[in-house]
Amino acid sequence: MKENNTPKTIRLSEYQAPNYLIDTVHLDVRIYEHYTDVISHLAVRANPDVPTASGQPLELVGVELELLGIEQDGATLALDHFRIDGEVLTIKDVPDQFTLLIMTRIHPKQNTSLEGLYVSKGMYCTQCEAEGFRKITYYLDRPDVMSRFTTRVEAPKQAYPVLLSNGNPVERGDLDDGRHYVIWEDPFKKPCYLFALVAGDLSVVEDHFTTSSGRDVLLQLYVEPHDLDKCEHAMDSLKRSMAWDEEVYGREYDLDIYMIVAVSHFNMGAMENKGLNIFNTSCVLANAKTTTDMGFQRVESVIAHEYFHNWSGNRVTCRDWFQLSLKEGFTVFRDQQFSADMGSETVNRIDDVNMLKTVQFAEDSGPMSHPVRPDSYIEINNFYTTTVYEKGAEVVRMIHRLMGKDGFRKGSDLYFERHDGQAVTCDDFVQAMEDANGVDLTLFRRWYSQAGTPHLKVTSEYVSDQNQFSITFEQTTLPTPGQPEKLPLHIPVAIGLLGADGKDLALQLSDGTVLDPLNPVLELKQAKQTFRFNGIKEQPVASVLRGFSAPVKLFYEQERAELAFLMSHDSDGFNRWNASQRLTVEVLLDLMSAYQEQKPLYVDSLLLESFRALLADESLDQAMVAKMLELPTEQFLAELLPKPVQVDAIHHAREGLKRELACGLRQELQQVINRCHMDPEYHYNVDAVAKRSLRNVCLAYVMTLADDEATELCLSQYREAGNMTDQLAAFRALAHSERSEKTQVIADFYQQWSSEALVVDQWFMVQASSPQPDALDNVQALMQHEAFEMTSPNKIRALIGAFCNNNPVNFHRLDGAGYAFLADQIIALNNINPQVASRMSTILTRWANYDRVRADLIKAQLTRIKAEKLSPDVYEIVSKALNQ
Repeated sequence: MKENNTPKTIRLSEYQAPNYLIDTVHLDVRIYEHYTDVISHLAVRANPDVPTASGQPLELVGVELELLGIEQDGATLALDHFRIDGEVLTIKDVPDQFTLLIMTRIHPKQNTSLEGLYVSKGMYCTQCEAEGFRKITYYLDRPDVMSRFTTRVEAPKQAYPVLLSNGNPVERGDLDDGRHYVIWEDPFKKPCYLFALVAGDLSVVEDHFTTSSGRDVLLQLYVEPHDLDKCEHAMDSLKRSMAWDEEVYGREYDLDIYMIVAVSHFNMGAMENKGLNIFNTSCVLANAKTTTDMGFQRVESVIAHEYFHNWSGNRVTCRDWFQLSLKEGFTVFRDQQFSADMGSETVNRIDDVNMLKTVQFAEDSGPMSHPVRPDSYIEINNFYTTTVYEKGAEVVRMIHRLMGKDGFRKGSDLYFERHDGQAVTCDDFVQAMEDANGVDLTLFRRWYSQAGTPHLKVTSEYVSDQNQFSITFEQTTLPTPGQPEKLPLHIPVAIGLLGADGKDLALQLSDGTVLDPLNPVLELKQAKQTFRFNGIKEQPVASVLRGFSAPVKLFYEQERAELAFLMSHDSDGFNRWNASQRLTVEVLLDLMSAYQEQKPLYVDSLLLESFRALLADESLDQAMVAKMLELPTEQFLAELLPKPVQVDAIHHAREGLKRELACGLRQELQQVINRCHMDPEYHYNVDAVAKRSLRNVCLAYVMTLADDEATELCLSQYREAGNMTDQLAAFRALAHSERSEKTQVIADFYQQWSSEALVVDQWFMVQASSPQPDALDNVQALMQHEAFEMTSPNKIRALIGAFCNNNPVNFHRLDGAGYAFLADQIIALNNINPQVASRMSTILTRWANYDRVRADLIKAQLTRIKAEKLSPDVYEIVSKALNQ
């Protein structure tokens, strides 16, 4: 690790093309019991696009490598011909074209960072994005160096019968001493971050897919033998993804084989390595007994995401890591489109926006705020963020809305055709959209370079004697680190005006422009703009920012009656949900004031009756109804409401509202539970998921009353559920209650599922997020549990992460115990897995949003962490947090 005061800042403005390129790589990886030897054969040449490249020394990077030897053009290099300074291997006096052989030794079993080549439960696997390949061998570890790889993997056959790498298998054979080898050839150029290797004792599920041109592709899903019963959904999701990408984007798969491997120890969700995707088990394994509906949805989404990367990320990749959103933002948008087509479009959009508003908006207003295309970084792993991914997807979504479906397809076709096999930039993507559609997106490009969430203030006026409705937008973006001044952005605002009958009115602007009824969008390009609609013969109710057409904070004062009207009538499902959220927030503000003034909590009857109407209306999308009934989370409210965050008031107001709604609607809630009865057989489809979702939202409300009848209802569902969705919902409701029965249920759930690691993760998560006052004590005790592993990112996220992220009232205890607990774990993880440690560190970056007492307690823990010898990953987060 580097010393605290030495990490180097990398800047986009300082980007320079590489002096050398590597045309081909022949990698020979030989796995032994206590070490692994790596022999790389590189065909190197000076970069013809860099005039000064010839004669420059070759600089390769490597981390934690033991150099065994170097040969240039077949001759051993003398010691005075190269040197190693830290992580840089410099070879001087190289010709313009030559071959290089490098022999290194590594120790994967000691590699707890889970980068490069490491061991997970006896299986060798790799994670090379962003800069993990340098932990395998010395190399030009940057995405703009694209090479054709041939990989030979050798290992003991009995222990590691499965040997995988990128591309197609071209040769295999047995060797002496019980060893064997397989040679893999990838015909497509790729940067080294897409390299992958797996060696293990795995079972495989196989299927086939026929492409639109008639090619047969072998599909293989590798898992541990006991997980063979959890592969069907992932395989079906893969085939649906392949068919969808052909139909919607015209993208056909290009290799003879497509492989997925499930790994239990993995820092991320999954990785799109060319032809050999490596997945966290949580994103690939699913069956009804062990996986919730949400888990099924996540598997489908992540399978799609990694497959779609084959074109948006692999065939066309990013020039440098500042352009990360070029592949991730675009691919997240593509997987969101896919998920919407496979399920409920409204519910998927709600989930996407909830994530954005809760996590990304917080990131945008904190010390780690950065543009979709960052200007600088110390550790690139810290920029795998919701800004790059989710906000990046929103930027692509805005282009899609501005171009229309057909125009966006023309632009994506041109982008893939123009840049196939290249490493390019975000500007290249936008340029393809411009060229394909004959439009100018110069102003729109600011979304990539300007950090922060725009605030959109809206006012409106109806002039009855002129039949005219005017609406005015004012956009401002608050200063962010390094960007004190902000410029106006190009913001598409989808809009609707509802008449008294609840139907959409035809929209014609005062200049005669008629808005497309299927995509009515106003384009904001100035700091302040007014739009006037003619022919509006009655006072309308405005539905603004339909479908969340831009990632902005909307400020539009509407009467509660208007919000209730939109809840009942808006034709846009997302805004119908958003109206319910806005009305609920208004009521929560009332309850927060009452709590702080120590007054009784009374619920506005308008909200109660609106919820009653929702419960009674069986004609609505039941999944949308479930979403509308869910109260905003405490984390969402902490981001939305004025600062400092009123931790206790938010919690008690929200809990009070749940109880009051449960009391007032108990009969209706019970009727819905009866109507949405549990099916004896599990089906994963839109209607079944919607029914379970609505039932379990209602069950959670009823259980807030915690009386004998509610408890028995919950216990009955827990015992009789034939699927994990229903059982876990009942388990959570019981575990979060004050009922004495929960102790036995918690023990019983673990005993039932102790052999299923992913279910045990849910067991940890439910207990860690309990609002009961003893939550922190329980979390500390669970860290000593036999099932907890400090080397497993899944377990860390399930227990430590769930407590610190999803349990605000206990994490933000006034005695600071929650902060001290997290700091202890960050310090420990810094030496085990810096990536995970840095992710945990971000939780402490928002100290400025809290009252003075809590802020000082958080800063004290940040200072304690900074005093340690830190990895660059953690140092960057902690130093920026303290310097805000």
